[in-house]
This record gives sequence, structure tokens and C-alpha cells, in this order.
Amino acid sequence: MRTFSLLRGLPVYDQTSGSIVGEVFDLSVTKAGLVNALLIKKGSLFKQTFFLSIDKVTSFGADGVMIDDPKQIVKLKTIPDYTFATNNAISGKMLLSKSGDSLGLLEDVYFQEEVGTIVGYEVTDGFFTDISEGKHVFKTNTPPRIGKDAIIVDVK
Repeated sequence: MRTFSLLRGLPVYDQTSGSIVGEVFDLSVTKAGLVNALLIKKGSLFKQTFFLSIDKVTSFGADGVMIDDPKQIVKLKTIPDYTFATNNAISGKMLLSKSGDSLGLLEDVYFQEEVGTIVGYEVTDGFFTDISEGKHVFKTNTPPRIGKDAIIVDVK
């Protein structure tokens, strides 16, 4: 299990040559609430966005993401249904339980790297509440329902 905050900024390595081929900067999330790809920035001066399917990742390490072939990273042609932090972002949206209780604003997601299933949500109630009470993590076994204004989850 991994959080997006631990992945953001990690280099992506071609494990055959040891070369850095890009850097993780966002997640692609489907309408069904699954993480299906990493969004990668490549280039030195003018960075472009590329798509790396989650099933093409060989391994996720603490210091980098490993792939077998740099050709597995393809130029982003269509904007994903949702991303974590950029276009149509889920970060910062209100998280609601199925019973209609406000859980807080989404700050991070926990997901299983191998399959992309989101299994937990880290929420914030604001800076001062986070300092005094800490951040809250809600676990779930079912996919979220992502809407325009909120994300609805079945929490444990």
C-alpha cells in the first residue's frame, strides 16, 4: 500500500539502463475510482506530460519507480477522467460517507500499487484541527463515487 504523497516527485528509472526517464507528478483516476496510471513529466526545459499504466510498473521503491522499457511511457493524448492534483482533481474535494456525514477535505489517497485500488483516504479538517487532533484516515473496501462537488465513500 502506498500514498500518492510518497510517490510525487519520485524519479522513474529504466531498470535495464539505470537512466531516469521521467518524474511522477500526478495520478490518473478512472470514473470507477481506480488508479490506472502514473502521470509522468519528461524533458529538461519544456516538460511534457506522459502516461504510464500502473500495470507497466515493475516495482515501486522508496526512492524510485522502476520500469522495464522507456517505450511503456506514452505521450498523454486524452485527459484522464480524474487526476489527483491537476486537471479535474479529486484532491481538496469534500469526502462524504454514504450516510451523508462530512469526513473532511481529501488530502491524500492510499492505494494498492499492483492493482490501483484505492483503500484509504486521508482527510483534513483544517490546519489548526490537524495540529491539535491530527489528520484522519478512512479505510474502505468499495470504490468511491466521484462527483462534481464531493466524493462519496463507504467507510469502515
